[in-house]
This record gives sequence, structure tokens and C-alpha cells, in this order.
Amino acid sequence: QVQLQESGPGLVKPSQTLSLTCTVSGASITTNYYYWSWIRQPPGKGLEWIGDIRYSGSIYYSPSLKSRTSISRDTSKNHFTLQLSSVTPEDTAVYYCVRSYSPVVQTTSWNYWGQGTQVTVSS
Repeated sequence: QVQLQESGPGLVKPSQTLSLTCTVSGASITTNYYYWSWIRQPPGKGLEWIGDIRYSGSIYYSPSLKSRTSISRDTSKNHFTLQLSSVTPEDTAVYYCVRSYSPVVQTTSWNYWGQGTQVTVSS
């Protein structure tokens, strides 16, 4: 059974960098044709794709967040990470890590989800 688990601070100060890790079990993040994404949902809003790192190691970012986002992985630990810099209160959201079976960003392809972690940006 594939399981994903997010971890990281729940409170980040404005202008600082948000850092989250997604630890994966039951599957390798290097297995062909799987795509490991970060998604967020601000309060009262819909899901927003942040970016993904692919089985090959290629990385793709949402254009709207690209300038502040960095996604990486550690294959020895089978985890991948998100860093979002210069955060503001608008970055407050539940952050999810997700596995997709498609390179196309579409909710129907997100078939395994972490439980989500609340991140609040506040001084």
C-alpha cells in the first residue's frame, strides 16, 4: 500500500521559507511513470497545484509560484521536499503531497494523497 506523509513546521513567519518533506512508503519515488506533486488548499478555496518532481528527476512548477518554489528529492530516503520562499499570509493553506500517474496536471490522476498538513503564515 502506497502511503505519503507530510512533515514540517505548522507555523511560518512572513518573509521566511516554508519547508515540507513528504516521506513515501510502499513505492519508490524513482519508479517509472509516477509523478510526485505538492498541492495546497487555502481556506475557503480550491486545490492549487504547486509543482512536481517526476520519476526521472525532472521538476515542473506552477508558473504563478515558480519564482518562489523549489522541489527536490532524496532517493536514499525515498522522500521529496518543498521549499516556498518569501511567504505571506496568502500562503496559509493545507499542503498535500500526492502521487499522480499522469504528467498532466489533473485531479483525476492524483490517486494517492498524504493526510495534509496545515501551514499558517503569521507573525
